[in-house]
Amino acid sequence: MAFSVAPTLETERLVLRPYRESDFEAFAAYFASPRSIYTDGPVSRSTAWDLFTAGSGRWMIAGHGAWTIERKADGSALGLVSLNTAITLPDPELGWILWEGYEGQGYAYEAALNARNFAFEILGWSKLISGIHQDNAASIRLAERLGAEPDTALVLEDEPETLFYRHKPQ
Repeated sequence: MAFSVAPTLETERLVLRPYRESDFEAFAAYFASPRSIYTDGPVSRSTAWDLFTAGSGRWMIAGHGAWTIERKADGSALGLVSLNTAITLPDPELGWILWEGYEGQGYAYEAALNARNFAFEILGWSKLISGIHQDNAASIRLAERLGAEPDTALVLEDEPETLFYRHKPQ
């Protein structure tokens, strides 16, 4: 099944929805901050815009991409979760980012679990990885909580500090 726009997915507490232009300010603030060091940041506002539109536009080209994570209770945008393919990766990737102040509440787990299940059950993917910087302990814990296991055979020559975790359908 292919999608040209991000479908809206729901969990008990969250809505995974297409990006809106109003989501950009929080996105740009994250990518301008030192918190973005594990996700190829910090970057300029202009580069953040390119990343933002790429996450949304990937749906039209590849049939998958990024969602904004929105809290149902108040409509707050909490971060993003994404399904990506890249020419540098051997398999599709599941990624997540929470904006400052939303960590430690299970939001990333809930969103990533839903996106992972979408990849396996709806998109029909048989493989899924998460590339995580070796110093990003919170994301490593989340990958392990999702049941992903380290893939020590997968090493990118130009990114030796990235660890890969392999997800399995549940």
